[in-house]
Amino acid sequence: MKTSIHFDEMHFYAYHGVDAQELAVGNNYSINLTLQVPFEKAMHNDSLCDTINYATIYSEIEAIMQTPSQLLEHVVGRIIEKLQQQFPQIEGGHIALYKENPPITGRIDRVGVIVDW
Repeated sequence: MKTSIHFDEMHFYAYHGVDAQELAVGNNYSINLTLQVPFEKAMHNDSLCDTINYATIYSEIEAIMQTPSQLLEHVVGRIIEKLQQQFPQIEGGHIALYKENPPITGRIDRVGVIVDW
C-alpha cells in the first residue's frame, strides 16, 4: 500500500526575490505538498505516533518561509532538507512553491518551482 499526506494551497506572506523591491515589500506565496509517509498502522490504531502531525509540518514550513531567499529553488531545497531531517519516516514527496503576481512584465498569475523527490 502506498500512503501520502497532502497539504493543499498553504498560503504565506514572505520576502523572497532577487530584486530589492521584492525583499522590501514581500509577496504572497502558496505551496502544495504531498509527503509519502507509511501510515498504515495509524489507519488501524488511531495513534498519532504512527503518522506525522500536520500542524508540525505546517509550522516548520511557515518558519522556513519567513527566512528570505533570493530564489524559490533555494526555499524549496530548505523545506525538503528540514522535513527529511526532522521526519525520517518521509519516504519522498512532491512540492510546488508559487509566487503570486510575480514582478514579470506581462500578464501572469503566478510562477513557481516543482520538485519530486
